[in-house]
Amino acid sequence: MKISKTQRGRAAAAVSVAAVLALTATACGDDGSGSGTEGSGKGEITFWDNNGGPRTAIWTEIIKDFEKANPDIKVKYVPIPIADVQSKYDTAIAGGGLPDVGGVGTAYLANMVSQEALEPLGDRITDSALKGKLVEGMVESVKDAGGRGDDMFAVPTSANNGALWYRTDLFESAGLKAPTTWADFYKAADKLTDAKKNKFGYTIRGGAGSIAQAMDAAYGQSGITEFWNGDTTTLNDPKNVAALEKYAALYKKSTPAADVNNDFTKMVAQWDTGTIGMLSHNLGSYQDHLKALGKEKFAGIPNPIGDGGTRVQVSNPVDGLGLFRSSKNKTAAWKFIEFAASHASNSKWNESAGAIPANTEAAKDPWISATEPTELAAKALTDGSTKIVQLPYYLPDWNNISKADNEPEFQKLLLGKVTAKAFLDKIAEELNKAQAEWKEIGNG
Repeated sequence: MKISKTQRGRAAAAVSVAAVLALTATACGDDGSGSGTEGSGKGEITFWDNNGGPRTAIWTEIIKDFEKANPDIKVKYVPIPIADVQSKYDTAIAGGGLPDVGGVGTAYLANMVSQEALEPLGDRITDSALKGKLVEGMVESVKDAGGRGDDMFAVPTSANNGALWYRTDLFESAGLKAPTTWADFYKAADKLTDAKKNKFGYTIRGGAGSIAQAMDAAYGQSGITEFWNGDTTTLNDPKNVAALEKYAALYKKSTPAADVNNDFTKMVAQWDTGTIGMLSHNLGSYQDHLKALGKEKFAGIPNPIGDGGTRVQVSNPVDGLGLFRSSKNKTAAWKFIEFAASHASNSKWNESAGAIPANTEAAKDPWISATEPTELAAKALTDGSTKIVQLPYYLPDWNNISKADNEPEFQKLLLGKVTAKAFLDKIAEELNKAQAEWKEIGNG
């Protein structure tokens, strides 16, 4: 499975962290400057969950299993909301309080590697039961995103994929077919909208996390399959500009007005009330939809196919577990990572999340074929039907540029205060500069 492939480098850029407050020292680790120790392999370790809340229940179960199998080790679980995770890590690196183990996604991996916060794991994997048991595409994604050649700074645990969730009952009542193409998508968005009755065809993400969804819609419609043309991004290509204009025009026409502020939790909750036809979100919300709507009222399919007959989507981050250099008990911390990435635990976690397992044995388990959205997503990524636009997770500035720095600008776009061209030109200029700086220090 080839999930992501980005440019690699010999060294990532050092980034400055302007953290004015340090986290309370809730971890066994210290700040990111020390090398830590292997420790006794016993005692307490601290684990930060990078999606605390939605994944707390399943991590609690896995931790219980781990402690039963390793009675000399106790795991202190700290749930970190997904929207806060990078800032929490940056603050702890600057001021102290890092955990022993933490959830680390490829979207912000390079930033942490450049600050020397994470332990390289290649040798540990080679000497463990995980050798040869990790999906190669996810391994390559982690290596690429780290920006240091073949060094590996996290053990991959799952890959997600975007899905277009739609209300099968509403589509059937309206005489609509599944929104498998962008033309069908826009037709359904219009036909299912009756604003006076508070019914809408689509819910658009305007709050936190909006940029990646906007990029997905732009590239999905334009058919452009490369993020870079040399060292210049294709993001503000005229075809992407036209596609984003059309997509953003759905706001308040076929979507609720509240969407301008909605992050994924609010967006998912809003869709689950049952009055909105379609939602773009990853596989992780499957269980929420199942609980709210029941299996017969919704379905999830890969992103729509473009006019050229090809499905194009942007790459999704690979999630994983990192071992922090400052840990005073790396032996115990590694045991936990190895256990969490094992067949049984990895399968259990991904079934709960509706994601694609990183453990090769877990990836073959029967539940995947029994969960249609996950099966379709896995197939779309492996059967050659989907072209992936590889996002530059390796850039230390990527997460800031693609999230907090420009999310307010996307809200301005929805509100008609900036044009799609101005919005994409701004991000493109920042990305081109970041790429040039990254290459100037010997990368690429």
